[in-house]
This record gives sequence, structure tokens and C-alpha cells, in this order.
Amino acid sequence: MCAHELGTSDWGDWLPREVAEADPAGVDIWYLGCNGFVLKASCGATVLVDPYCGLGDPPRTVRMVPVPFDPEVFGDLVEPDAVLATHEHSDHVHEGTQAPLVASGADYVAPDDSITVVEEEGWTDREGVDAADIDEVAEGDTLSVGSLRIHVEPAHDPDATHPVSYVVEHGSGTFFHGGDARPSDAFTDVGERYDIDLGVLAFGSSGMLLDKETREPVYKRWYSSPNEVAEAATQLELDRLLPSHWDIWKGLTADPRSVRDHTRSFAHPRTVEVVEIGDRVSL
Repeated sequence: MCAHELGTSDWGDWLPREVAEADPAGVDIWYLGCNGFVLKASCGATVLVDPYCGLGDPPRTVRMVPVPFDPEVFGDLVEPDAVLATHEHSDHVHEGTQAPLVASGADYVAPDDSITVVEEEGWTDREGVDAADIDEVAEGDTLSVGSLRIHVEPAHDPDATHPVSYVVEHGSGTFFHGGDARPSDAFTDVGERYDIDLGVLAFGSSGMLLDKETREPVYKRWYSSPNEVAEAATQLELDRLLPSHWDIWKGLTADPRSVRDHTRSFAHPRTVEVVEIGDRVSL
């Protein structure tokens, strides 16, 4: 099996059809597993963040949750407006998942090192993917997608070369996606400048992982620990925290319910929302 091969979904078209037929009062948000999300606003604008339908790199990384949709079917039914990438890793910049969405008419929005991956993989060689649809962004940039105003903010991810986070503002509230980032002064600054209603933070665990080169088992700590998630949520002053990324890799999954015990004594977040792949919440 090739690394990060596109998986086959056995969910049919129910999830993209649900997104396509949804009529949110404000913004509805679907969790796609891993660190992927779909946001749909009351105006119909639809944005995906870090969607990933790949199978990992077995036996190093083995996908533990279903592949939630076929990207071409999703593109045809939903016709998304934009796909956002937080950083350059394969489960965040994935041609098999994301190029068909761009070919369906979505703009691809990502920082420079993520765009470099797109260029190296030759996405524009795919039929329907135009270089004009690929937009490089950096910290401090702002873009509008329908009624959604998207701000590009810094992020601290020691495993990435140029990560960013996104703040998505709407009349009904503000959503934050931190990518795979960990606590940092950057989050404190973001928390001071925005009133964030719902924030997504990557939550993980430690374990043994095969090295990419030697294929020997090595110790790996991925994403934020429960204490780090609590610290990041406090820095961002989140009203609601949604832990993500805990479900994806065999041997490195974690229990998101444990996050509640680590945040209980802090003013933020006020609530911890635990969702599974395919679940829908409202902003």
C-alpha cells in the first residue's frame, strides 16, 4: 500500500448529502475525524478545514476511523467554497482528499510550506485544478467566504515547519481551529483579540511509532496532552472546547473525556464537547 493512499468510504453519500441539505440558523460544523471539519453558514458558504480521507502509512500510521466520504462525491453534492490547510503534514495536505474538492470549485487556502507540498505533488496536473484556485496565506491575512470572515493567526507546532491557525467569525459566533498546535504566547494573543465561542484543539497521547527512515520503533508524543489542552484553552479563553485528532492513529489514540478532568478548575473552557466522526454541532 502506498503511503497516505485515499481510502474507500463505506458511508455512501449520507454525510455530504446532510451537509448539502442543511439549512443552518448560524453555522453548523461537522467533525470528519482526524483534524478535519466542515463549516456551513446560514448564507450557504461552506468551508472545510484539514479534511483527510487517507489511510495513513501502514504499519507506521494506521487509520482507526471510517473514511467519511468520497471526495469527488462531496465536491459534486456540496460544491464547497474553500478548503483550508493548517500545515504541511500529509494528514492536513492530502492530494487524494483535497484536490477533488478544489477541482469542484473550492479555493485552496494554505501557508507557504503547505503550498510547496501541493506544487511538489503536482496538483495542477489534475484535471480541473487550476493554479489560480490555490491561495497562499500568512499570519495576519484575512479573507471572506460568504458571511464567514477568516483570519490567519500564528500557531506553535514543533513538528511542523510553518503551521497557522484560523479564526472564523460569523454573526452567530466565532470558531477557532488550532491545527496540531500546542500552548504558546501566540494563543494568548489570539485569546485577547477574539471572543472565541468554540475552539478545536488537537489532543493526543504518547506511544511507540516506526521511524520513517529506519522503520525501528521510536518514542513519539503527538499533539497536546490533557494538561496542554487545558493550558491552550485557557490561553485562548474558549467558551467551548472540542478536542480533535485523538481518534485517528492506531496505538496513539486517546480518550477525549479525560480532558474534562483537566479543565474543571479553570475559567476556560466553560464546557468540553466530545464528538465522534460524523457528528454535527452548531456554533
